[in-house]
This record gives sequence, C-alpha cells and structure tokens, in this order.
Amino acid sequence: MSVHIAPLQESLSAYLEGKSYSNVIVLADSNTKKHCYPLLKPLLPKHELMVVPAGEQHKNLQTCEKIWGEMTRVQLDRHALMLNLGGGVVGDMGGFCAATYKRGIDFVQVPTTLLAQVDASVGGKLGIDFQGFKNHLGVFTLPQSVLIDATFLSTLPYRELRSGFAEIIKHCLIADAAKWHEIRQKEFEDQDWGDLIAHSVKIKQNVVAADPTEKGLRKILNFGHTLGHAVETFFLNKSPQQRLLHGEAIAAGMVMEAYLAYRKKTLDRQTLEQIEEFLFSMYGKAALVTSDTSALIALAQQDKKNRGGELRFSLLDGCGHCGYDLRITPAEIRQAVAYYVG
Repeated sequence: MSVHIAPLQESLSAYLEGKSYSNVIVLADSNTKKHCYPLLKPLLPKHELMVVPAGEQHKNLQTCEKIWGEMTRVQLDRHALMLNLGGGVVGDMGGFCAATYKRGIDFVQVPTTLLAQVDASVGGKLGIDFQGFKNHLGVFTLPQSVLIDATFLSTLPYRELRSGFAEIIKHCLIADAAKWHEIRQKEFEDQDWGDLIAHSVKIKQNVVAADPTEKGLRKILNFGHTLGHAVETFFLNKSPQQRLLHGEAIAAGMVMEAYLAYRKKTLDRQTLEQIEEFLFSMYGKAALVTSDTSALIALAQQDKKNRGGELRFSLLDGCGHCGYDLRITPAEIRQAVAYYVG
C-alpha cells in the first residue's frame, strides 16, 4: 500500500497512469459531494458517482446494501476501481463494500477529514457498525493507495478538524513523547497540519507494517479507544444534538485510560495531569454521569481486543510508549469513569 501526501492533481494522475480500469465509481457522502467532489471530478475519466448520507449512524448494513446494489446496477466487474472520497465513515464502509463485492475490487482512499488523513485511511482496517456495536463487522484489506491532500482540510468546520486532532494526540502519546510536549504547548490554531499529518502517517505505517492484522503491536493504536468507542456508541443512541464525533469520544477515552495506566503504575501523576488538562481544555467533558457506567462496561465487553471474556486494554507505559493486552476489570472501569466524571 502506498500513501501519497501531495496535491490530488499530482497523486491521482500518477496513480491512474498506465492503468486501464473497466469502470470507476466514486463514493461520497452528502457533505463531500458538495465540498470535495468538485475538486476531484475534473481529474477523473468517465465515472459513476454514488452518494450516501453523512454520519456514523449510517455506517451499517442497510447503507452497504444500497452501495452493493448500485455497484451491481452499473455492472461493475472485478476490473473496476472504487474511489472513497470522505472521512472515516466513507473510507471504512466504502472499502468494506469494495473488498467484499465480487470477492474484491481495487479501491483507493481519498481522505477528506483530518481524522481520516492521520488515521482511518491508513492500515487497511475496514468495517461497519452492527447492532449498536462500533466496527463490529469488517475485514483487513489494504487499499491500492491512499491519496492525502491537505487542501481538503479547508472544507472542514472547526469541530471536525478538532476531532481529527485527537488521533494526532494519541499517536504522540503512544510513540513520540517529544512531539506530545511540542503540540500541547501550542494553541490549536498554531498547529502545523502538514507536519502532523506526515508524522502520524509515519507512526501508523511503521506499526501496521510490523503487525498488519493486529495480533500484537498494532493494538497500541487502540489507546483511548476501548472506552472511547464505548462512549461514542453510547451517545450515538442519544439525540443528534448529544452525539459525539469520533475524536471527541476518543479524547474522553484517553483521559479514562490514562487514569487506568496511572492506577497500574505505568504512568506518573504529572503526565496524567498534563493529559487531562490538555484534553479537557481542547474538548471539554462528555456529558457522562456515574449511572452511565454499566452501559459503558457492557459496550466495552464487545471490544475486539478482549480475550476469553476478559477485558483487554492498551495503556500507556510512560509517555511515548504503550503496552497492550492488559487485563482490566469492570471495577477498574467504574473507577476510571468516576475519575472522569469528577
């Protein structure tokens, strides 16, 4: 899998050169059709466009059926190409549909959000939500290429940009303490997105190359995600006004899981307080109360890292390092939620 961080007119032209796809289909959502597709359309040969509703709540089998149905209607064969133009939802779901349609066709990720550019589009994890559980169905299949163009970031509202920043923070905390101290001392508006995208992509590529199917080391990329995914799913079932973006939920998860690391004596109090202070200043607090804890535990018990009925977490082992497969009890989760709620 190749990752290209460059203007799209350069990277896409280079990718298509010498290739003879029987057809090309672009998958976009209602937002990227409006804001991003006009930048992509002139760079493509004759192609099909399919648009799905925007939002995590649509990352499900029902939407996949519509995508597969449209792929069938336009008679895509196994020599076709799918371009997924969007954030993590479009990339995850579009890649999943491409990987399973006629046992797999080529697909290219064109991530348009900061979150997708620094994390979701890299590494070949594809999937959809099922029966209320996040990414419950999926496969590991690498795209032919990932084409990252920072120009798309100008189309994002502040909240979406801030959501993506959470994954950058995570990469620094698990793999680069110096970078963590650099970003936490800068205002959000002063962050160098070009530098941070390249930094995060390099970290993730190195981890994925060492463990493509998450048998071991790749689990460190899930720091903040066991409880973060539980928080995200918990609010997904609430009103649209209460729903959290992925990065907002992961920020909450990182605070709680940093506390668990502190309780396990793998993280010092000063670093915990630095993480807590920075994340609360950036994201505020999710509207959780202690009575929500049982629901969060039930969601965490469906996490894919679990083994033999035991909850397994990826927790910081000092700043800039992370351990994985660490056993955490429901009682410890209750303590972490209580700490977060305050």
